Amino acid sequence: MRGAGSYIYRMKKLVSLTVASLTLAAATASADNDPVVVELFTSQSCYSCPPAEKFLGELAQRKDVLALEFHVDYWDDLVFGEAGRWKDVFSKRAHTERQVGYNRRIREKSNVYTPQMVVGGRLEAVGSYRADVLSAIDAAAKARKDRVRVEVALAPKMNVKLAGDSVERGGVWLVRFVERHRTEVRAGENKDKSLVNHHVVTEVRRIGEWTGRSMSVAVPDFALAAGEGCAVLVQDNRQGPILGAGVCPAL
Repeated sequence: MRGAGSYIYRMKKLVSLTVASLTLAAATASADNDPVVVELFTSQSCYSCPPAEKFLGELAQRKDVLALEFHVDYWDDLVFGEAGRWKDVFSKRAHTERQVGYNRRIREKSNVYTPQMVVGGRLEAVGSYRADVLSAIDAAAKARKDRVRVEVALAPKMNVKLAGDSVERGGVWLVRFVERHRTEVRAGENKDKSLVNHHVVTEVRRIGEWTGRSMSVAVPDFALAAGEGCAVLVQDNRQGPILGAGVCPAL
């Protein structure tokens, strides 16, 4: 009886460990397939932005976070004394407009600032305030429900599969980004600095519409260059909450 009891105990322990392992694996897969989206609005011409850009680079290493860096254009014409002005090599008017849209919804203000991080399309914080950003990431992860699951395949051609319980309508957006880039800044507030940026967005393209039903979207004309990555977002049509996100697999 003593031997049988020991055997049963070992078997129960093995089953418990197996269940725990499967639970952990499922949680990891869920985090990989549905990360919290963190968008940094920044500029190479902004003196206070490099710490936030470094922080975003750290967030980009997390599997439960999709970190994206949007470079705005309203710093490009500012002259910083004798150092002159610096036009951010990644700046775009569309990125500024995206930031304005978020601030109108989240802060109910049209004014913007850098560095700013928007989390899950719902919350915002100063990009260099680590505790505030991490708290927003945790809050966004806990608040999510009725998510859209996003699976992206790149070979032999790009195909995006969407499924989930969300009845909210939203746009399906393909985001292209440069994984890492170093810029030697020659003028402006950051003159003579060597800035390293991560997941720098270069293109945002609408590729479909989420209507609440499972669907598949083919993007036959899309290809990544060396050093590029991509992701797919499903976002409320009023540029509100992000309903789902998926990172493109490495080639």
